[in-house]
Amino acid sequence: MKQAQVLSKIELKRVLAVTGASGKHAIRNCLAISLSYYAGLRVKEISCLLISDVYFEDGTVKQFIFLSADKSKGHSRTIVISKTLSLLLAKYGDEINLSKRHLPLVASQKGQFKPNALCQLFGRLYKAAGLEDCSSHSGRRSFITNLAHKGVSAKVLMTLAGHQHLSTTQRYIDVNDNMLAAAVELV
Repeated sequence: MKQAQVLSKIELKRVLAVTGASGKHAIRNCLAISLSYYAGLRVKEISCLLISDVYFEDGTVKQFIFLSADKSKGHSRTIVISKTLSLLLAKYGDEINLSKRHLPLVASQKGQFKPNALCQLFGRLYKAAGLEDCSSHSGRRSFITNLAHKGVSAKVLMTLAGHQHLSTTQRYIDVNDNMLAAAVELV
């Protein structure tokens, strides 16, 4: 099976611009893409997030989000929210009713997204932006690849990705000609 394309910064901007200009769910859809790209979340994890997982009762954004094993891939993990993502979540918090803390953070018209439905939404958003080889895993692969190429240690990468084995994390890291050329210039 072909791996999802890693997004460049330009491609991320394009998909967010196209998504942000498309319909009544634009802010929600931009947040879903951003949770994948800036926090490395899987679609199952995005679909399971509740408002109470992300915001304190006073409406401020949490820096650390705990995901129980049932919300992740069979084991609990902690998501670290970057400053960039925190700003997006704060803006999103202004758009939704934060007092309904038991509701999904990224809700479908029927309530909680099923992971498969969220995968399909991601596919449509990427396609609308002209990104044919992207999938719901593109943001996650981009998150891991970007951190790896900035020198983040393997153990930290593995922990942030929520992987149990380093070999799994290594499969997410993309390498291209520009990266190879830059690497040899370090010698």
